[in-house]
Amino acid sequence: MKSLKEVACGQSVTVKRLEGTGPVKRRIMDMGITKGVSVYVRKVAPFGDPVEVTVRGYELSLRKADAEMIQVE
Repeated sequence: MKSLKEVACGQSVTVKRLEGTGPVKRRIMDMGITKGVSVYVRKVAPFGDPVEVTVRGYELSLRKADAEMIQVE
């Protein structure tokens, strides 16, 4: 397994688990990123922050620190 931060632009992956605790994990889940959902990586900024993804039909920008907490495969 790898984190969402490591996924190349243009790839689709499936969320396997979320790391982190409390409000940070809750915020990620509130954005629609939950176990089993498909995530498409649209763009990665030059320094890797932020990462633009498509989740459940909408576009979302994630900070690098948040993308590291999302384990995908």
